[in-house]
Amino acid sequence: MSTFVFKTKKSHYTPLSNIFIDKFMPKARGEFVKVYILGLKYCISGELGVSAEIIATNLHLLETDVINAWNYWNDENVVKLIPIDNMGNYNVEFLDLDETPKEDDNINLLEELNKNSTKDMLQDIEKLLSRPLSSKEMTMYISWLKDFNFSPEIILLLIQYCVSKGKNDYRYIEKIAISWYDSKIKSVADAQNFIKKNEDKWIKIKKVLNYLGIKDTNIMKPQENMLNKWIESFNFSLDIIFKACEICFERINKADFKYIDAILVNWYNEGIKTLEDVDKKDRRKNFSKNNPKFKHIKNSSGTFNNFEQRNYNFNDLEKKLLGWDK
Repeated sequence: MSTFVFKTKKSHYTPLSNIFIDKFMPKARGEFVKVYILGLKYCISGELGVSAEIIATNLHLLETDVINAWNYWNDENVVKLIPIDNMGNYNVEFLDLDETPKEDDNINLLEELNKNSTKDMLQDIEKLLSRPLSSKEMTMYISWLKDFNFSPEIILLLIQYCVSKGKNDYRYIEKIAISWYDSKIKSVADAQNFIKKNEDKWIKIKKVLNYLGIKDTNIMKPQENMLNKWIESFNFSLDIIFKACEICFERINKADFKYIDAILVNWYNEGIKTLEDVDKKDRRKNFSKNNPKFKHIKNSSGTFNNFEQRNYNFNDLEKKLLGWDK
C-alpha cells in the first residue's frame, strides 16, 4: 500500500490555480483531477499524509487509479514525487505552476508534431498504450530518434515488447530503451534478437521460481542477479539448478536463494556441469565415509577404544561379594 506525505500549508480553504484549470485540467482524466484536488485539500488543511487506500475509498476509485494519477501529475510537472523508501511511499510536493519547467530546449514539440513520421509514431504509441501521451512522454520518445539513433520502427517494437509484459509506465519503458541502447541495438533485427535472448532467459527464470513455489515474478534485484548468474554466467541447465533447489529443501526445509547460490557457486568452482557430475561427487563423498581405512582411523583416535578389556566371571564375583565362596 502506498502512502503519500504532504508538505503542508494549513488553511481552511483549497486554492486551485487558474493555470491548472486552463492548461492541465482539460486534457487530464477525470479521476486524475479528483486525486489532485483531494490531495491539494489534504496538503492545505495540514494533513501529514494519507494512504492510497484512503484516497481511493473517498473518491470511489481503485488504488491503482490513485497511483497512476500521482505519476501522471508528476510527469506533467504539476507535483513532484520523491520516493521515501522501496515500499512505494512518497513525499508529494505541489509545484508552483507559474514556475513549471519548460520543455527541453533541444526539442521543439510543436515543430516535431508537424512531421508526419513523428506524428504517426506517437499516434501508434498511444494506440499500443491505450492512453494519451503526456508532453513529457512525447519529448522523450522523440529524443530517442536523435540521442539513441532509434528508428520509429525500433521504438514501436520496444513499446510493443513492454506492453506484452504488462508494463506501460514510461519509467519502465525508458529503462528498457536505455538497456537497448547500451546493448548497441541499431536495427529491428538487433531488437528482435535481443528480445528472443531476453525472453528465453525469463522463461528459465519463471520455471525456477515456479519450482521454488514463487508465483510473483517481481523479485528483488539481488535475487534476479543470482538467477542471471546461474543461467547466464554459470550457464547451468535447469536440471542442475533444480537439483540445487532440492538439496536446499532437504537440508533446511525452505527456499533460500543464498543457500542455493552457495551450492551452485561450489559446483561451478569444481567444474560440475551435469547431473552425472553431481552423482560422481556424491559417490566420492560416500566412499570416503564408508572406507574401512577411514573407519579404522576414526575408531582408533579415542583412548577408550585402545583400552585392553579383561574377561571376568561374574558368577565368581557374585559369590565372593555374598561370602558364599567360603
